[in-house]
Amino acid sequence: MAVYRVNLDGIEVKSVTKKAQKILFDTWHPEIQPVVRNIQKVIVGKNDVIRLVLTALLAGGHCLLEDVPGVGKTMLVRATAKTLGCYFRRIQFTPDLLPSDVTGVSIYNQQAQTFQFRKGPIFGQVVLADEINRTSPKTQSALLQALEEQSVTADGETHVLPQPFFVLATENPIEFEGTFPLPEAQLDRFLLKFKMGYPTHEEEMDILSGQQRQHPIDEIQPTVNSDTILRWRQHVRAVHVADQIKEYIVDIVQRTRSHPDIYLGASPRASLALFRTAQALAFIAHRTYVVPDDVQYLAPFVLGHRLLLTADARLSGIDVEGIVERLLAKVPVPALQGAMD
Repeated sequence: MAVYRVNLDGIEVKSVTKKAQKILFDTWHPEIQPVVRNIQKVIVGKNDVIRLVLTALLAGGHCLLEDVPGVGKTMLVRATAKTLGCYFRRIQFTPDLLPSDVTGVSIYNQQAQTFQFRKGPIFGQVVLADEINRTSPKTQSALLQALEEQSVTADGETHVLPQPFFVLATENPIEFEGTFPLPEAQLDRFLLKFKMGYPTHEEEMDILSGQQRQHPIDEIQPTVNSDTILRWRQHVRAVHVADQIKEYIVDIVQRTRSHPDIYLGASPRASLALFRTAQALAFIAHRTYVVPDDVQYLAPFVLGHRLLLTADARLSGIDVEGIVERLLAKVPVPALQGAMD
């Protein structure tokens, strides 16, 4: 029986037993294990990253990967698309890219004497939006409707995007010349934002050893299809979330709106994002219910890019990650008695 302690002083967040953490981090749903093993052929030692990508996919959202060049962001997206058996499209964002280059354009057909819509690269199932911050705000805004409504409107006509529709966008955080930072409205459309990180010494040795064979991406074969992913999404929505967990999510988000170092707190969309991703993470861990550990694990990736710090906080060197960590330490953890033996 997993019992979570409510800390009335609101100082620390700890669970009575470590079993919940073990179930969360060491267990995969049997149907998802082949997907994970396939991606691991290419992406070495990044189980947390794989878990976050699958969480966003099954929650029906999108990911923003911010990291330095060469750590495997593009390879992760390609491996995911091949494993899922989905139609992959890539958009290389550049300063001269136009919105119609992303969404599509209407072309006049002389034989039919009508305009026909030619779909752009956004009409894929798994879409890589590479270096999204290198294009103009006008082109960035072309993604807003696609990310939120999963459709594109052109010439007054709405075109529905294929399902499942999953965007993984990348951006380089160290080069600012010729880039256009994503506005808050654009960042809010991404369910999760996280980094890949450098590999360890052993992991980098494994990467080099893997190159002695044929390219690892060529070894990947689809293990599931679109229908399976849509079925998983239905199962995710059925994952039970207790009222105490819902209140816990709302308490965390509400505190971001009154924090003295935060100029713009998280919106209700952040609460929904924590709710949906917690359900997906529980499903991936082969559970039918959400525990507080799910919310704690996901909060930095859900809230980090949705918070805007005050000018004084930025000048003082305060970062968003530290604020989220301190918020989690102060919000009392709900007391649950679950079905974990």
